[in-house]
Amino acid sequence: MQHLLTLENLDHATITRLLDRAERFRVEGAPRDLLAGCTVLTLFFEHSTRTRTSFVLASKRLGADTLNFDLTHSSTSKGESLLDTLHTLEAMHLDALVVRHNENGMPAYLAGHANSDVAVINAGDGTHAHPTQGLLDALTIRQRRPDFENLRIAICGDIRHSRVARSDVQAFHALGSHDIRLCAPATMLPESLDEFPGSNTTEDFDAALADADVVIMLRIQKERMAAAQFPEAADYHAHYGLDTRRLALAAKNCQVLHPGPINRGIEIAPEVADGPQSRILDQVANGVATRMAVLAELLAARS
Repeated sequence: MQHLLTLENLDHATITRLLDRAERFRVEGAPRDLLAGCTVLTLFFEHSTRTRTSFVLASKRLGADTLNFDLTHSSTSKGESLLDTLHTLEAMHLDALVVRHNENGMPAYLAGHANSDVAVINAGDGTHAHPTQGLLDALTIRQRRPDFENLRIAICGDIRHSRVARSDVQAFHALGSHDIRLCAPATMLPESLDEFPGSNTTEDFDAALADADVVIMLRIQKERMAAAQFPEAADYHAHYGLDTRRLALAAKNCQVLHPGPINRGIEIAPEVADGPQSRILDQVANGVATRMAVLAELLAARS
């Protein structure tokens, strides 16, 4: 692998190798000098707490030099083109560029126009993909239920605008899942299932939850939708909020995930987010190990 831009074409063996490595890093730690001499730069055009911080921690724990690109004080604010910025950064001999952008395909665009062998990692682009989130969600689920082929997985929320949902489904499908239920109001369901292999859709949340082994709740992404698509918060929670009554419809040991940030009382009730079936903080912890695995996969041979 030279880049990680999407999970769409990764097979079972590749995803399993990354998850196995992440689990080893989580349990055993990693050599602090594994990426000594490598330089990793985060280039985020959208705000981030979990993703950016975990990439920084991951690279530091592997011994890489780590830089955060500050857009507000960069030449992009003076009109410099993104490609000129890319080539300027490349001239400083970067090994990896971690990119988040609000436009679909921008990490792939940068990878395609790079003049060096810099590894580009997609940290989320528009509504298209968030591959490391898909991997860490798969890792979180696998820690308790490795039998993906037997899992009933419900994903509820703003599916249409969710890069997380796309990457999650691609990861789960590659690992053998075939019962993936996408649930949302009609305006938030995908227009096509081409990017959601092995999935079906429903507007009935109770039906989607029936006997589910995993339920993944998604944030409503107001920044990516027209105002007319967003219902009143109270009305949305009444129909699509995960509370204890609804969670009781799922399987007994159903795992509850959420990529964050959480809107408590809208997509998920506090007692569920903080309850015994919640894996939300496990996802955060697994994010560091997963991103360590990705960086090691792409860069270890260079150090």
